[in-house]
Amino acid sequence: MGRYLMQRLGAAVTTMAAASVIIFFFIHLIPGDPLYVLLGDGSTPEQAEALRAKMGLDRPIYVQYVTWLTNVLAGDFGQSIFFQAPVLEVIADGAETSILLASITAVWVILLGVPIGMVSAVRHGSWLDQGLSGTAMLLASIPTFWVGLYLILVFAAWLGWLPSSGYPSIFEDGGLANLRHLLLPSIALAAPNAALILRLTRASMLDVAREDFVRTARAKGLPGWRIVVHHIFRNAVLTVISAFGFTFAALISEAVVTETVFALPGIGRLVVQSILRRDFPVIQGVILITVALYLVINLLVDLTYRWLDARVELE
Repeated sequence: MGRYLMQRLGAAVTTMAAASVIIFFFIHLIPGDPLYVLLGDGSTPEQAEALRAKMGLDRPIYVQYVTWLTNVLAGDFGQSIFFQAPVLEVIADGAETSILLASITAVWVILLGVPIGMVSAVRHGSWLDQGLSGTAMLLASIPTFWVGLYLILVFAAWLGWLPSSGYPSIFEDGGLANLRHLLLPSIALAAPNAALILRLTRASMLDVAREDFVRTARAKGLPGWRIVVHHIFRNAVLTVISAFGFTFAALISEAVVTETVFALPGIGRLVVQSILRRDFPVIQGVILITVALYLVINLLVDLTYRWLDARVELE
């Protein structure tokens, strides 16, 4: 296990190094000058050049990269050009919303996708299976913003049960009651992802159901529920866990549209605004942290494999 972790650490360092190069140089290819966004249309070229020299943007691009990477390794992701605040503080302001939204969405995905997928696999070929599979394909094909708009129309405008936009922090007045602001966005974001997990659970269980050990279990006269839970689902769950791990990481990046529709102060909306403002340090910081998140989740998924099935060898 120790050797495996060292290998993964080495691979992670290499991946992060390559990602940092791609992120930095490609972002600086975006048209537009962030200084004019900061100074406004009425600024003079002399003012822009003075600020450019002050911020070190007049130096060669490779020098800027080395400086930025050195600071990142020291825990300093730089200063936001627009907010004039440390990048990590700017990201942290939106992290609460995005993390909570992704977590609540993940709960919906598990509660809806896995049990319904199991039912669909058990009733394979029946009208119930066809109905559930068709519904899953429909949900997977409907745009998230469309689902969000209709949820707002029904549950916020017509019924008045839930708020339509915004999110006050749970650390402010209201506490955990503020989570109700994330219910509609989480449902809108969960719809296509739950459909994916449903289809994957169904397909994985059907593949395992054809294995010889399942036939042997049936020949021994074991109860049907025990065969489904302890033999079929237990061996099919590894594939589901792999997909769910990456789905959870993707929820943060996929939430851009949802956060925009519901006016949520999250990471996705921050990225869109930063791109429009040419706030390069914030964009670089968010993407680099997202890459690191994917690597961590990938490692956790592999370790979960080993924990669930001792036959899995980590190499």
